[in-house]
Amino acid sequence: MAQMLVPSMQCSQMRVPGNLVQTRSLMPPRMWKSLLLNHQNPKTKKGLSSFRVFAMKSESSNGTVARLEDLLNMDITPFTDKIIAEYIWIGGTGIDIRSKSRTISKPVEHPSELPKWNYDGSSTGQAPGEDSEVILYPQAIFKDPFRGGNNILVICDSYTPSGEPIPTNKRHRAAQIFSDKKVIDEVPWYGIEQEYTLLQQNVKWPLGWPVGGYPGPQGPYYCAAGADKSFGRDISDAHYKACLYAGINISGTNGEVMPGQWEYQVGPSVGIDAADHIWCSRYILERITEQAGVVLSLDPKPIEGDWNGAGCHTNYSTKSMREEGGYNLIKKAILNLSLRHKEHISAYGEGNERRLTGKHETASIDSFSWGVANRGCSIRVGRDTEKQGKGYLEDRRPASNMDPYVVTSLLAETTILWEPTLEAEALAAKKLQLQV
Repeated sequence: MAQMLVPSMQCSQMRVPGNLVQTRSLMPPRMWKSLLLNHQNPKTKKGLSSFRVFAMKSESSNGTVARLEDLLNMDITPFTDKIIAEYIWIGGTGIDIRSKSRTISKPVEHPSELPKWNYDGSSTGQAPGEDSEVILYPQAIFKDPFRGGNNILVICDSYTPSGEPIPTNKRHRAAQIFSDKKVIDEVPWYGIEQEYTLLQQNVKWPLGWPVGGYPGPQGPYYCAAGADKSFGRDISDAHYKACLYAGINISGTNGEVMPGQWEYQVGPSVGIDAADHIWCSRYILERITEQAGVVLSLDPKPIEGDWNGAGCHTNYSTKSMREEGGYNLIKKAILNLSLRHKEHISAYGEGNERRLTGKHETASIDSFSWGVANRGCSIRVGRDTEKQGKGYLEDRRPASNMDPYVVTSLLAETTILWEPTLEAEALAAKKLQLQV
């Protein structure tokens, strides 16, 4: 877990050299040509689009591949003011990501400049066939690392034609919480650690694992290097650079405890931006794994047995927690979180009961706990926070498939807006041995 103490500047104006080394065939991870950016042509305006067309394998198709790559890499900026906007939204499962493209007449700088759009909600499990139109409201824009130029990715949320948020639109409620004056005044920061697992496409088994078999026990894989310990590094690195190019506030990445599993961190980000950035980063990761012929899994326990699950630990602080004397406010927040443990667990991701077992660096899903530097607790407080008397807390309960709109807004609601009774607070403090 990376410490996230000071918010980074937004990266929306960053320019990253665009050419990637050409990769013409789908190969095992250890044999892949690098997906890193080509620094030999720093003036290029291409995005990350040149690591494409993995599916074309035969030597006889090389000419076709080259022509497709030429078109995919084409910079249209000198020829037209028009741009391509990829509208992205969350599908009916609450975790699947959908998108489609449209032409915009000129470059834009704010989502308010973009038109609303619609899609067939009956094909995403979000509307009946006889009344299937769902309306997309643009909410956040990022630079498109796949098309480059002035092209953009657009994070949207979904509404009925009458303007009501549909049930799977969790952003709407989050925006209401983050627009509350009490929440605005506390400037909530989030640092989110997104874990994920890479699976072999045809067998849905972790990348680098023998098909139908298991690698050696956990231990040598965390943050490791080497062809027998690290599987999928090119995907992680390509994703890292694509996020920086897009303007996502990504702050780091590392290999995880289970082989074939990775993590990246987004933040610190303020309020609803944290969730917008996570959703866009997930979309970019889906696109990169699609091109690499690898399956992305956000299952919180992809492999049963003595293997770590996948979480989405959420580091959180308010302005009051970051100021002198903030440790008392952190402990007060922990009290509130303990009293709403069931509400949080029910909103922290599907299948989380398979992960939160009290083993593999987790707390039991049935009980609430906290501790300093203890990764087996529900809430962890860092040594530096304890020493300095201010800082942040880490909620280790969210699953890898959690909805960041739900988790970030619920943390703000519970710790800033919600007030328990004095009796309930006293009982919780006694149980948790907290002096507030």
